[in-house]
Amino acid sequence: MLTVQGLRKSYSGIEVLRGVDFRVAAGECYGLLGPNGAGKTTTLKCCLGLTAPDAGSIALAGFSVPAGARAARARTGVCPQFDNLDPDFTVSENLIVYGRYFGLSRHTMQQRVGRLLEFAGLEDKATARLDTLSGGMKRRLTLARALVNEPQIVFLDEPTTGLDPQARHLIWDRLKSLTAAGRTLILTTHFMDEAERLCDRVGIMDRGALIAEDTPRRLIQAQIEAHVVEVYGEGVQTFARELAPRYAQRVELTGETAFCYCTDPAPLLETLGQRSELRALSRAANLEDVFIKLTGRDIRD
Repeated sequence: MLTVQGLRKSYSGIEVLRGVDFRVAAGECYGLLGPNGAGKTTTLKCCLGLTAPDAGSIALAGFSVPAGARAARARTGVCPQFDNLDPDFTVSENLIVYGRYFGLSRHTMQQRVGRLLEFAGLEDKATARLDTLSGGMKRRLTLARALVNEPQIVFLDEPTTGLDPQARHLIWDRLKSLTAAGRTLILTTHFMDEAERLCDRVGIMDRGALIAEDTPRRLIQAQIEAHVVEVYGEGVQTFARELAPRYAQRVELTGETAFCYCTDPAPLLETLGQRSELRALSRAANLEDVFIKLTGRDIRD
């Protein structure tokens, strides 16, 4: 459904995409991850034909982009990072009017509105004004709007940012139902648990390049020791420097927390049990550990 090869893009002499390559199969949920400024947004804009690349090739839904971008977008849905619904329209009117951008008649949209509202869990809000909706409701409406043209592939830019846990889980359920129905999803998110839960494969970008790509499980197995023990408390700096390396394959001290990466956490936990001034959290390694290892802990603006 999407093939990107050798994608390059520069702004004011600064190369923001440096030969990006990836493919997304039909029915797959592919996560494009990376810190701020990694090049994710520019990549998506190029894929949708909103920005012309300096080099490389893109094929979206069977069409070459940017030459065939208009035809490709007719088969594509987009759920932007920030809701841009029209406050002058009701819930159902937002769907009907948006359908006009795809040349869909009012009759066709009236037939689809019921299914879309059911998908979004907004059946009882068809005539409601937007200012009466919660943030989660607006997000679900934006997702439903991305489906008005019954797209083959849907781009989702941080679809659960700002939502409470209940709303996030509801969005996750809706996204799973889309892939179960054979839709292809391209997902960007800063929530690594979201990517780990939803994505068949993920690509991690940093400084304009794709630096790792695989299933979440295989990336974790290849990049990180099986267990992580997070240690914090009085004297954690000394502990991390002098004692933790005896038990952990790798130790990272960040602020007041020591991250101890272990193949077997038992000896370390036994030692920590004798240190009342220190507290510890033992857990399995996850995709966030991979992300931090590959892109670093420094804040990106």
